[in-house]
Amino acid sequence: MPRSALSILSQRDFNGDVLPDALLMKTFEQLIEEHGYVLMCNVPEGFDPVRFCRRLGSFVPNYTGAVVGDVRPEPGMDDVYHAGNTRPLTPHSEGYDFAIEPPRYIALWCVAPAEGPGGETTIADTRPWVEALTEDERARLLSTEYSWKTTEGIQRLGLDLKTLHPILEESPQGLIVRFSCNNLIREDDDLAAEVQRRWHESFDAEHIAIEYRERDMLVWDNWRLLHARNAFNDRRRHLRRIQIAASA
Repeated sequence: MPRSALSILSQRDFNGDVLPDALLMKTFEQLIEEHGYVLMCNVPEGFDPVRFCRRLGSFVPNYTGAVVGDVRPEPGMDDVYHAGNTRPLTPHSEGYDFAIEPPRYIALWCVAPAEGPGGETTIADTRPWVEALTEDERARLLSTEYSWKTTEGIQRLGLDLKTLHPILEESPQGLIVRFSCNNLIREDDDLAAEVQRRWHESFDAEHIAIEYRERDMLVWDNWRLLHARNAFNDRRRHLRRIQIAASA
């Protein structure tokens, strides 16, 4: 049974008035530091999610080059692992296949929620899992470079990305966690295989499921949280997506 979200920020106060901009940003920063994610609800029609995201850092283009990407079912993608269909997605971080640092934040906002069951974005915090590693495991995950490949859906778009990165990487802004259940190349007896199994089980047991309403906006720390998606049937489901780099 998924846990309920705790880090929820209403953009309207108890009187129904829109929160002052400075207060909205202060509360957002407090919540994302504590929980690693913020779900913004009661979003007024005039809210500009692109302008808000610009305050978090510079934008990282999506695979197609679009800075504001659309997450919705796409023609010809139903038979592959890809965000552009209605199938479930397994726990992962974004940007493990980038040559550069992965995006620090991911923002999703809802244009049209899925009617009927499914379609939730699921998230879980890796901090306690990293803390549970032995000293030897942590050292090996920091020092061992693994091969990563991009998803089948992105390959179908003409991008066949392959990179070398450790699962854990220290940066001046904090620890980077890279993770994929199906696009990390490793031997069956490698520590990475055990981490995949262990963390997938933890994700299934501990994840939070985000159900969207129109204009809801979810932002999370991609260096810290993993995310996935539940399958759904309503092909009108439509989210928009921005990737945000770490501040220098």
